[in-house]
Amino acid sequence: MLRYIAFADELSAWFGKVFAWSVVIMTLGVSYEVVVRYLFSAPTAWAFDLSYMLYGTMFMMAGAYTLSRDGHVRGDFIYRLWRPRTQAAVELVLYIIFFFPGVTALVLAGSKYAARSFRYLEVSSNSPAGIPIFQFKAVIVAAGILLFVQGIAQVFRCVVCLRTGTWPRAAEDVEETEKVLMEAKTLDVLHHGSEAVDLPFLHPDNQTRRDGEDR
Repeated sequence: MLRYIAFADELSAWFGKVFAWSVVIMTLGVSYEVVVRYLFSAPTAWAFDLSYMLYGTMFMMAGAYTLSRDGHVRGDFIYRLWRPRTQAAVELVLYIIFFFPGVTALVLAGSKYAARSFRYLEVSSNSPAGIPIFQFKAVIVAAGILLFVQGIAQVFRCVVCLRTGTWPRAAEDVEETEKVLMEAKTLDVLHHGSEAVDLPFLHPDNQTRRDGEDR
């Protein structure tokens, strides 16, 4: 189970990080559109299609990666108070009842949707440029398969937690600055991470006064 969890996490992370570059391409495309539209009065016919296809692709293909890092939104005001075994039991039931049926439906319905689009080489109706979008429909199926693979890993995590009483540790990854500060309860952690973080200069007197106020 641990070997499969490691394999699924690595697979999801690879796809998530590769498709994360979509936001760079999207930013360049939108920036170009803004320049030519407002400075040269020559708007493109493809910028809108480019932006929603790239954003949709990134959003869908990063779903399994986010799941592997437990990054999806959860109403955990009650969940976080439970013991790990209780958390695992509830998650296991929810994965079986809701997650896998939903993802299976996504793959099956998406396959029909994509196959129909490929048959007549569907193009976008949002612009006169006739931008092909049939390949975009295939993302639905690919994302669903990745979610299914990662979902099995999440079930294995629940089983391991039920057996051992602790959650298997996820791979080290980037973390939101706010979460790092809340866990470490000190600014020193920002000086030793793998990523540079610019902090405002604090005079020692000001820092002492601030520490006193916090206490």
